[in-house]
Amino acid sequence: MSTSRLTRDRAVHERRARASRSSRVELLGGGRCAAGWHNTFVMKKIRAAVIGVGYLGRFHAQKYAQASDCELVAVADARQEAREQVGAELAVRAVADYRELLGIADAVSVVTQTPAHFEIARDFLNAGAHVLVEKPITETAAEARELIALAARQKRILQVGHLERFNAAILAAEPYLNSPRFVECHRLAPYRERGTDVNVVLDLMIHDIDIVQTIVGAPIETIDAVGTPVFSDEIDICNARIRFTNGCVVNATASRVSFKTERKMRVFEDAGVYLSLDLQQKIMTLIRKRSPGDVPGPLPVSIEEQSLEQGDALRSEIESFLTCIRTGRPPVVSGEAGLMALETAMRITAQVHKSLAERPAVKRSES
Repeated sequence: MSTSRLTRDRAVHERRARASRSSRVELLGGGRCAAGWHNTFVMKKIRAAVIGVGYLGRFHAQKYAQASDCELVAVADARQEAREQVGAELAVRAVADYRELLGIADAVSVVTQTPAHFEIARDFLNAGAHVLVEKPITETAAEARELIALAARQKRILQVGHLERFNAAILAAEPYLNSPRFVECHRLAPYRERGTDVNVVLDLMIHDIDIVQTIVGAPIETIDAVGTPVFSDEIDICNARIRFTNGCVVNATASRVSFKTERKMRVFEDAGVYLSLDLQQKIMTLIRKRSPGDVPGPLPVSIEEQSLEQGDALRSEIESFLTCIRTGRPPVVSGEAGLMALETAMRITAQVHKSLAERPAVKRSES
């Protein structure tokens, strides 16, 4: 069985990490021992900060505070109540202006609203810090490209917070994601004011966009999308049909006006394999064509359901970020991956706006 692109990427990361550990000094205080380069030199703790400590940023701060090789030195938020609450909870410095932390933090999470991502990430990269920026990476593709180029020049890690890459169900499915032919994604959530600074494509669907582009591993050929605002001024529900150049088709639906929360993905493979993934409940169901040696049953397939540990995807994401800083290996979700997901999300958004503009005017009946 061939190895999936996700698995190949992780294998490359591990090989580079091993090479890096044996050939370079850690940027954050590693030294050279008398006997030469060593893997056991004393390391300084990474000084971390979180910019934006609302709902999600507070969790980022907690994970840094819990990390063994890291010291959370500060949080920043323009909202006094938010920063003081988290600062008091974690006994760290709380500032209103993130610029007070430039040159103080070795690593930052940028967990603000999307329009602020670019300026904050740029300023910290210029100050020599490593940056984990929440998705979407930036408002525009040009801004994302500038951050990618800046991180490369500064030799700093730029990681994008596509959290589902660390979901237990996705990780369990990796060995079977080899040649998908059809993928169906449903990501539904009740309406909340939080997150409505961007449309549902950039808020929710972008998670599935990132995953499917990674597992398909081919350029996009065509996109057809429809959607509409419901409760906000932005698109609140969207369906996109994406055809890739290798023939794979993805049908993705995202809604933030649902009565229920659902995060499911179904992947149909070439080799008689069907994967049903419940990303919320962490359940993987593997359905395969039954081989001649299998025990006969009512259906010509074997069905295996695996309930997975819930785990802590955010903790895994932040630990991976810190490991990349320590070892110099590329992040699981690079700036380039974040840019690719953003560009596709913007194409889908443009298609939706086009379909809305072309929609015939509705005639209202006169009473």
